[in-house]
Amino acid sequence: MGLPNVQPEHYDAQLRDKLDWVKTEFAEFNLPQIEVFESEREHYRLRAEFRVWHDGDDLYYVMFDGDKHTPVRIDSCPMVSERIHQMMFKLLDVIRPNEILRRRLFQIDFLSTLSGELTVSLLYHRPIGEEWAEEARKLRGMFDIDIIGRARKTKILLDRDFVIETLNINGKEFQIKQVENSFSQPNGKVCEQMIQWGLDATKEAGGDLVEYYCGAGTFTLPLAQNFRRVVATELAKVSVHAAKDNIALNGIDNVDVVRISAEDFSQVLQGKLQTRRVNGLALEECDFTTVLVDPPRAGLDDDTVQQVLQYDNILYISCNPETLKSNLQAICQSHQVERFALFDQFPYTHHMECGVFLTRKPS
Repeated sequence: MGLPNVQPEHYDAQLRDKLDWVKTEFAEFNLPQIEVFESEREHYRLRAEFRVWHDGDDLYYVMFDGDKHTPVRIDSCPMVSERIHQMMFKLLDVIRPNEILRRRLFQIDFLSTLSGELTVSLLYHRPIGEEWAEEARKLRGMFDIDIIGRARKTKILLDRDFVIETLNINGKEFQIKQVENSFSQPNGKVCEQMIQWGLDATKEAGGDLVEYYCGAGTFTLPLAQNFRRVVATELAKVSVHAAKDNIALNGIDNVDVVRISAEDFSQVLQGKLQTRRVNGLALEECDFTTVLVDPPRAGLDDDTVQQVLQYDNILYISCNPETLKSNLQAICQSHQVERFALFDQFPYTHHMECGVFLTRKPS
């Protein structure tokens, strides 16, 4: 994603344009009134990645816009969280004259939280070792941050490679461990709204929940209060470990996380595949009334679409309206849209996050 042109005075008009686009694109589904959840106008993004540009003695951040080849210098970045913005340029001021920290540094990644925790990753096109770590420790103390050094086949931690996010969901706090270099929702305030919307949509569902693409459990854990039991799946090993840590961190006892792809788990539930990864889960005892899917931009594959049709209730979180529309054309043969939400995760860009809650049509 290129650097958004952050102009708060244009925010309302841009959000109306997004809403109008959704109404037009999804007109065939006879949507109920679309629920719209706004973003903060500035300092809304909790994670960001910036290329670092070397120009003689100068060193500065760039992002690529338009043709993806032309670097745009960044001396201010109102889209990132206040915690990131307060220190990112000061950090570069310290690195610039330090040959050990500067040499062949090509990217800096930031991961922050609503409560102000911050992890910074420095990426290099050269080997790094103890000499680098000694200098990087000074940065850690100076800015009160955790630092990660990355180079080919090397990862140095000073001291953690994660943050603990605190999400306030309807007055209840959930602690979510988020690991650097793995997926997390970038807009924390909108994420809270998404979870609260999902909780409200499924409050009468009852029974058990199956979830595909659970990540670190950001949706899983709060939604567990609406169900007797939750079985969640995720393929990324780091995210599975984080999800299990988060289950323990929040003292939740009705969630199981399985490291398996959505496609394979669909096959398991259909009785077409056996795997020891589900041993001990007693899936035959589950009454899965509801499925939650939060797929990547490619949407749901055909087999998974057929699997989600087996459930009375479908909660679909989408980061790509185009693949959502395609999936809904299949899903709405048997289900109807009860609620539809537009979450403005990415202000000042064309990107949109949508939420759909569907129920089975009366037979």
